[in-house]
Formats: sequence, C-alpha cells, structure tokens
Amino acid sequence: MSAFDDLFALSPWMRALDAVQQERVHADLLEREVRAGCYVCRKGEAVEHWVGVIAGLVKISSVSVAGKPVTFTGIPAGGWFGEGSMLKEEPRRYDAVALRDSRIALMPRATFQWLLDGSIAFNRYLLLQLNERLGQFIGTVEIDRLLGPDARVARCLAHLFNPLLYPGVGSRLEISQGELGFLTGLSRQTVNQALQRLERDGLLAVQYGSVTVLSLEGLQKLEG
Repeated sequence: MSAFDDLFALSPWMRALDAVQQERVHADLLEREVRAGCYVCRKGEAVEHWVGVIAGLVKISSVSVAGKPVTFTGIPAGGWFGEGSMLKEEPRRYDAVALRDSRIALMPRATFQWLLDGSIAFNRYLLLQLNERLGQFIGTVEIDRLLGPDARVARCLAHLFNPLLYPGVGSRLEISQGELGFLTGLSRQTVNQALQRLERDGLLAVQYGSVTVLSLEGLQKLEG
C-alpha cells in the first residue's frame, strides 16, 4: 500500500480534505524507510518536507555543543512533525532518529503550502497540533526538573498516547523498555521498575514489547 493509503486511517485531517486535495496529497507524498538508529532528519538541514511516521517510532532530540543530549518527545505511527520549521522557513533545530525500523512519509513544502493556503481543515489541524505540542513541551520541562522516575515514565507514555497528536495509537502501543529509556533519559532497569509500579497502581498493563494504557488521565496527573 502507498504511504497515503496507510496514513489515511491514522490521520483524520486527511479524511477532512476534499477530493482534489486528497488526490494531490496522494500524488505528492513520498515514502522512505529508515533503519533503527539512523537519522530521519538532522539538525541544521534545510527543511523541505513535513514529516509523518507511517510505522515505527521516532525520537526528537538535540545535542549541545558540549555533547549533552536532550530528548524532546517521541513520535509514534500516525504522528507528524516539523510544521513549525516549515512555517518559519528556518533550518531544522533538532535531530529525528528512528528508534526502530520505521516507514516515513514526506510531504513536499509546495504541497504543505498549497494546503495551508486552501484548506480550512488542514489549518485547523495545524492549530490543534501546535497547541498540543506547546503544552507537551511545557510539561517536558516540568518532568525534567521536578518529577521522579515513575512520573517521568508515566508522562512520557501519556505524551505518546495523546489522542489529538496520535489518533491512530489507540490504547496499546508497541514500545520496548529500552525505547522508553531513550525517550525518558532513564536506564532500562529504572524504566522496568517504574512500569511495574505503574502497573500495580492500575494505570497500565505491561506486555512483552508493548504497553496498554488503562488510565490516561492517571498517567497525565501522576506526580512525585
């Protein structure tokens, strides 16, 4: 199946486009496969595409001049990123790395701008996306500075299950403890212990290679 067909079920904004707009997106959307550990895109590059995740998991991060890494968020299947850089026409300000083998969709700048100029549904989606992302990043600052490991894991999972940013995720997400460690900056052992405690509290269920959320609100509000 094409990138468009696979993303159509995961992206409500696509279904809200009219027939002409859908046809152009279908024709213009590019697909690329990225192996685990490889770059989807790199900091400092010119931004020529809006990026979507068809399948897999992508980490958005940056490294300081001194070599200190920081992870901003993870993008599961159905998520899109890079609209801020597209709107401001600036070089990319972060790295995007595939945490597992991933299929990536690329929407050319010309198509993105054409939708921006002609689709109310697309503009509404971008407003919601930017607002949710802003709230997510504010929450990330709180996580890094104020919260312990249990709450860090809980909030990270809550971000990945955000129904507005990633409507295709549902209540179960394939993610390993190692991948959660990359996203939270915690060791695999610490993540394992945190998941066990969150499971005992009835907030989630842990299966091999996946997590099922039982209380998204509980994960969002966990502190300590």
